[in-house]
This record gives sequence, C-alpha cells and structure tokens, in this order.
Amino acid sequence: MPAFLVHGVPDTHRLWDPIRSHLSRKDIIALDNPGFGSPLPAGWTATKEEYADWLIGEIEKAGEPVDIVGHDWGALLTARVVSLRPYLFRTWALGAGAIDEGYTWHDMARSWQTPGMGEQVMQAMSGPALEAGLAGGGVPAEHAGTTASNVTDEMKDCILKLYRSAFNVGAEWQEETKKMAQRPGLMIWGGKDPYMQVEFARKMSERTGATLVVYEDSGHWWPLEKPAEVAKALEEHWASA
Repeated sequence: MPAFLVHGVPDTHRLWDPIRSHLSRKDIIALDNPGFGSPLPAGWTATKEEYADWLIGEIEKAGEPVDIVGHDWGALLTARVVSLRPYLFRTWALGAGAIDEGYTWHDMARSWQTPGMGEQVMQAMSGPALEAGLAGGGVPAEHAGTTASNVTDEMKDCILKLYRSAFNVGAEWQEETKKMAQRPGLMIWGGKDPYMQVEFARKMSERTGATLVVYEDSGHWWPLEKPAEVAKALEEHWASA
C-alpha cells in the first residue's frame, strides 16, 4: 500500500523531498496538484471540491487502502477525502491546515479571496519579492528560492480560484470530519504557525481522535523545518496501524 503525500499552497511535490530522504519506505507517491507543476485537466475550475474529487480519483488508482499525508491545503484536502471515502485509507496524517468552522482566514488568504485585490497581490508575487515574502512567512531561507521559482501564472490563477471557493470551508466540511475517526490519524503542527494556530489543531484532534504532535519551535512549513522528526513520527504512526 503506497503513501500519498499531498502538498499545499504555493508548493509542489518538492516540498516532501527533505522528509522522503529520512523515510525508510520507498512506496511513496508525491503528486503535483493540477496547476501546481502538473497540467490542468480539460475544463478545470480549481475549486476545493474539484481538487478533492481529483485526489480521490488518483487514490482510487492505487487499488488498495493507502496512507495519506497532507500539508496546508493538502491537509484540508486530506481531511475532505478521508471524510468522504474512509475505506480508501489505512491511515491519515496532516498538518498546517485544520477544518474548523471557527477559523478565520489569514490576511493573505482574504486578499486572494477579494476580486481585484487578489490579482494585484499575485502580480506582485514574483522574483525576489516572492522569495523574500516566502522567507518572511516561514519558509526556510535555503528553500525559499526553489519554492518561488516553481510559482507560475497558472499556479497563481488556481490559488485565487481555490481560495475563492473556500470562504466557508470550515462550516461546509467540519461535520463530516467526524468520519475521520474511522481510521488512525496523526496531526503534525508547528507551535508558531502564523496561518493556522495550534488551537484549531487541538479541536480537530479531539473531534477525530487523532494523535497531535506539536513542534513548539516550528512554524507553518514543518516539512522543511523538521524533516527528520516528522519522518520518525510518520513511521511510528504507520507501524502502529
């Protein structure tokens, strides 16, 4: 049974490279979400539902229950697909993105969700300014340049559409997250995450029965900040299932 690693915004499959270097298992599938390093399917509208349906389709191709791990928007999508199709999964793990109706989107997300303003912000997100912004937001300096270099106009357009489809994602998706308790769960969080505070992780952990691991000295990008520690936590999680 493979492990599916699902990245968020504005990342690609490369987000997982540091963790993968510490994992003993090799049956890993780290996909690029449509528009994030991979071509857009015909008629793609980049809504949260469309990304969830796409992810379910990719997992169904495996033909057996999988282990899934998600970060940021990949975490939100992981929660959604486990809620909708728990039988497709052996275990799940996620972090830096919780489903909670009480959560208020952070300032950057709200700017993206605002027509006109979002387009202006995206236009400014390029070159050295984008790299500096990512580093300022918590991406380790040694990774910020690579992350920025993979942000394309197509990705920016998908980000705007994705966030604009998700004004009320907490209220829309929270109730069904209770079904996630049917499978062993692990939640991984940075105690200093400025975008999704750990209090929401604690609430979702209680709702789903998941184990919560908090790295107090880490921020939002724990896959890049704590790769060895996260790899160890994942392998322990998988071994206990």
